[in-house]
Amino acid sequence: MSEELVFYTNPMSRGQIARWMLEEVGAEYRTEVLQYGPEMKSEDFLAVNPMGKVPTIRHGGVVVTEAAAICAYLADAFPEAGLAPPPGERGAYYRWMFFAAGPLEAATINRALKFEVPPERESMIGYGTLEAVLNTLEAAVSAGEFVAGPNFSAADVYVGSHIFWGLQFKSIEMRPAFVDYWSRLENRPARLRAASLDEALMPKTSPGTE
Repeated sequence: MSEELVFYTNPMSRGQIARWMLEEVGAEYRTEVLQYGPEMKSEDFLAVNPMGKVPTIRHGGVVVTEAAAICAYLADAFPEAGLAPPPGERGAYYRWMFFAAGPLEAATINRALKFEVPPERESMIGYGTLEAVLNTLEAAVSAGEFVAGPNFSAADVYVGSHIFWGLQFKSIEMRPAFVDYWSRLENRPARLRAASLDEALMPKTSPGTE
């Protein structure tokens, strides 16, 4: 596909996930950095993403929001990168990518916000308990080298990013299985390029300030 690919992001956001995926597929793209506040809620950007948030991509006439959807879309838009299993073999790929987008993110964010689900309401919350989510995730990343089969895929970009942030910010327990899984991903050239690009866009601290 030859359409222009535009990446709307902020380096201090989930845009880091989309950036890693963009680097994995190896497509040329243009980055538009948006600051939190009025810039993300501007009329121009709301016309692209009515939620006024990043990451968002525009690929020709196609707009995709939500980091998991962006990962899945890019894997399909650039099949030569080999980041999605064949269509008939995507059960685990979809399962774990959207497990991370749903139960894992909800459970860890709720814990970070100190929101505890009352035991009698666990069946209403979808993920049940954080412990159940982490046990399920631990089993998933322990089953093989990668989460969705023998090959690295977009699911590893998405799941791996959540595990990395969870370990860094202590919203995910430092279980050996999580540490081992992340160690298999962290030095991928595309991830290192993405991290370097985002680091260069981070606000610089002025001398004498914290």
